[in-house]
Amino acid sequence: MNIRSFLVQLGIGLSLLAITILVFELTELDLWVQDNFYISGTAHWLVDKHNDFFRLVFYSGPKAVLHVLFVLALVTLTLSKKSKWVQRHEPGIVIVLLSTIATVLLVGFLKDVTDVPCPSQLTIYGGDYPISSFWIHTLSPEQAARARCFPAGHASGGFALLSLAFLFRRQVNRWCGFALGMGLGWILGVYKMLIGDHFLSHTLVTMCLAWIVTIAVAMAVTRLYRRYPKGFSGKASEPH
Repeated sequence: MNIRSFLVQLGIGLSLLAITILVFELTELDLWVQDNFYISGTAHWLVDKHNDFFRLVFYSGPKAVLHVLFVLALVTLTLSKKSKWVQRHEPGIVIVLLSTIATVLLVGFLKDVTDVPCPSQLTIYGGDYPISSFWIHTLSPEQAARARCFPAGHASGGFALLSLAFLFRRQVNRWCGFALGMGLGWILGVYKMLIGDHFLSHTLVTMCLAWIVTIAVAMAVTRLYRRYPKGFSGKASEPH
């Protein structure tokens, strides 16, 4: 991708983020969607967050796999400098590593400063928190200190893999990498919605942020490797 293409993608991501925030802040779409996951008669969510099997498959398991993949990518980049495959894909590996770190850190920071509660914390879903949003804060200081649900943190690890779109050289493989990141992000995000931890908007915002971060990192890394083609391996990588 050239710089113009990067800027177009960045503009699309920022526009989608702004539209998402405006639509969900000005409507009750979040509540309408979340109502379908809450069984009011029993005051339970469709999926029990304490179910060990679902927690392993959709929470602790994916987190462990993502951590292992991250470490493997880092080790591959630093210890396999003589590998032709690594030399050829080095810019892509760097993009994946940096995008993952930046996405997770950004989402974690926003969760700490936005003071938005989870659906399960709201009075309408059996909690004791009033409805509060990104723009309208109705929580007491004590409640705000425990409201850490926006954006969706768990899904950020999955959406960070959107950066796989820049790992490969063949277009079909890039689309497969993008689809993997999108699919995993939504699987993790929907699970958290089904247990009452996040609204739809929380996951959508995380998706937008992950793509924006990925594009920004890819643009910076691409320019860097065009200027210093030898990169970390000490040898010029093939065109990315």
